[in-house]
Amino acid sequence: MASFLAARQAATMLRLSSPRSASQAASFIQRRGLAGAADHHGTPKVDFWKDPMSPSKWKEEHFVIISLSGWGLLIYSGYKLFSGGKKKDEKPVEA
Repeated sequence: MASFLAARQAATMLRLSSPRSASQAASFIQRRGLAGAADHHGTPKVDFWKDPMSPSKWKEEHFVIISLSGWGLLIYSGYKLFSGGKKKDEKPVEA
């Protein structure tokens, strides 16, 4: 894998070092297509404890954690409700 990457980089360097014309050299320049991914468009996201009543403003990972916790609590409490909870066997104590 490393040798493939090294060969690919060497081939790219050879092509860049001897271009035939200026327009051809411009076509070999790498484009950084995802370099601007950190620019946020829209409202800034906040931690859920800073604005607990607005889930649309929460960070995505906070929304996922709270949603999964809520579903887990709902399923567990439903299970406990419909299964009757913990049943105790009461036996009379003989003295």
